[in-house]
Amino acid sequence: MPAFPSYPTVLPRRSISAMNSISGPLAAVALLIGFGCGALDKAHFVVWLVLGVIAAVAIILSVRLCAAWERAIVLRAGRVKGVYGPGIFLTVPFLDQVANVVDQRIRTVPVATRETLTRDTTPVDVDAVIFWMVHDPLRAITELDDFAGSVSMVALTTLREVVSSSYLSVLLEDRRRIDDELREQIALKTQEWGVTVQGVEIRDVQLPASLQDAMSRQAQAEREKAARVTLASAERAVALELAEAAKTYASTPIALQILQINRIFEMNKDRGTTILMPTTMADAMAGVAAINLTNTATPTPPAEA
Repeated sequence: MPAFPSYPTVLPRRSISAMNSISGPLAAVALLIGFGCGALDKAHFVVWLVLGVIAAVAIILSVRLCAAWERAIVLRAGRVKGVYGPGIFLTVPFLDQVANVVDQRIRTVPVATRETLTRDTTPVDVDAVIFWMVHDPLRAITELDDFAGSVSMVALTTLREVVSSSYLSVLLEDRRRIDDELREQIALKTQEWGVTVQGVEIRDVQLPASLQDAMSRQAQAEREKAARVTLASAERAVALELAEAAKTYASTPIALQILQINRIFEMNKDRGTTILMPTTMADAMAGVAAINLTNTATPTPPAEA
């Protein structure tokens, strides 16, 4: 039974209340100012204190702060007022509402498919990662309920489509082209949502164990074939060289005798043994010895006075 695809996990949205991190200190300052003015003007102490409280409440309800990578969508009476940030901005209490805060940094979403059939009907498990960012916060918030989850689902379905339309050899050998195709298709589907797909990378392609064994045996057979061909070529080259050497030794017997002496010396230079072998060289040496004996037996005529 095929496994269900693993859906990517979407991170929770940032809390809007975190935008009021600057409101608390400013409200405290307003309260201290009101209390200080009331202490100086004791006759109107209550008035100054009430003014300080009203100013503190107004600051808490109206002062907002966005980080450098954030944008806030503000609604006034239910209608879009605008996109604010980064930095400090003001809202009208009880009339304006911060609908959402959009993070414009690049996000990564891991996507995985399990036992997806390729074009040549091979089940594979593919893991990929998507890099994307929001370039239009207003469209991402007003046109989608959950733009991050939508991007993740589109990435998953597109990955399955591309894997199903590709051959296994292309997935294994030409990942860069598959990455570019995935990025183009996902960007085409999400560009109307105010989302930009920066890149797509396939992290891993896992094959069934039986297919891995078959591919391993095929690769081993190819290596053995190449080794045998190389060995045969080397033996043929050696045979040709030996044939040329045989022709040289046949035309020059002295060269063969010198080779024999050299081989015998190399074989026994470390052993200290003596090897006697009947060769034509010994016959030649016997003839030379007989000539020397004849010359010795012949008397030398005396020199004339």
